[in-house]
Amino acid sequence: MVNAERHRIEKIEENFSEELFFEIRDKSFEAVRRIAEGIEIGMLEEEANEMAIATLQAMGTRQGCHKPYIRFGSNTIKTFGAESEPGICLGEDDIYFIDIGPVWEKYEGDAGETFVTGNNPEMKRCSQDVKRIFKKVSDKWKLEKCSGQALYQFAEQTARQMGWVLNLDLSGHRLGDFPHDVQYDGSLAAIPFCPSPKLWVLEIQIRHRKQPFGAFYEDLLI
Repeated sequence: MVNAERHRIEKIEENFSEELFFEIRDKSFEAVRRIAEGIEIGMLEEEANEMAIATLQAMGTRQGCHKPYIRFGSNTIKTFGAESEPGICLGEDDIYFIDIGPVWEKYEGDAGETFVTGNNPEMKRCSQDVKRIFKKVSDKWKLEKCSGQALYQFAEQTARQMGWVLNLDLSGHRLGDFPHDVQYDGSLAAIPFCPSPKLWVLEIQIRHRKQPFGAFYEDLLI
């Protein structure tokens, strides 16, 4: 039963181009870098999101599997799809993340990363730890061939041990031919088998236990 489910969920088109798919992955992270370069202290979050859309359009994206989410400060604890509190301005000692899901050609990209603007030590640690947690989970997948369910159980435990709270509402998904939810519209955290390489996005969103800020990072399991 599990093997049959895995075959159904991980099915790809016969003409799937891994080379083009990875070019789009690289282009997505380049878009994140370009958007980050345009974000300035004193900017409103709404302005940053408008700039992100313009940047993606200038790079030739035809549509997106989801709209860009640029979250500033206290909005970084918002779950995916939740509306931001309006009027949040980026401060001198602040944190923000970029989450984009652009589509080029016939494939989706998905990229997310966190940045800090100053020297707040807890915000810096948060932005670094979200990548460390990502790597620990990715390494466990490579070494132990864990199921998606086990990976997010481990992610939650790891985040807690490092002093953070993991947002389990943002828990990975399929990627590939657009739209990915034609193959599977559930989460990586729900699958009872080991995810195959190059098909799944691992998403990690953490937040501070007491203060209203968090961090986000995502990339393919490869």
